[in-house]
Amino acid sequence: MIIVVDYGMGNLRSVSKALEFLGGKVKVSSVPEEILKADKVVLPGVGAFGDGMRELTLRGLAEPLRVFIQSKKPFLGICLGLQLLFPASEESAGSKGLDIFPGEVIKFRSRDVKIPHMGWNQVRQIKEHPFLKGIPAESFFYFVHSFYAKPKNADLVIGLTGYGDEEFASILGTDTALATQFHPEKSQQAGLDLLRNFVQI
Repeated sequence: MIIVVDYGMGNLRSVSKALEFLGGKVKVSSVPEEILKADKVVLPGVGAFGDGMRELTLRGLAEPLRVFIQSKKPFLGICLGLQLLFPASEESAGSKGLDIFPGEVIKFRSRDVKIPHMGWNQVRQIKEHPFLKGIPAESFFYFVHSFYAKPKNADLVIGLTGYGDEEFASILGTDTALATQFHPEKSQQAGLDLLRNFVQI
């Protein structure tokens, strides 16, 4: 069973429908116990860091997510779901994140680009990962964001993307957890291939 976490942030339908289309048994849930018992978990999200953490905390989902990720079961974070894995974000001063990955979330500094970063951009894979099996190393994916993660641990970085004069980590992960700044569910074939790998892993 794949649990797609419902914490009131973003369109869960497109993610869950894509996973179901690819053969996954999916349930959208905001029940802490169901997260802990899941085989796999997806944390999607669109919106502000502070709002996301407030909703996770109010619904009692923050600690179950920490426990699940640390259990080494397959986990996928998408967009805001990547940023929430960090301790804090410039977007929401004073808000504490899930603190899974060391580092911070910062705003784009380049002045010669539009913010938010929206549309198709290339991801340069610098490490292999089971969730990326069969996906060309410089594929394009769909982005919508104004902030990006800056991890302290370079070993977490799996993919990089350039925007203006900045290069940011667009894929982060460990052996069993992967987080993408882009939206795989909106990224046509490459995105579907990533989600298929997640379903089949």
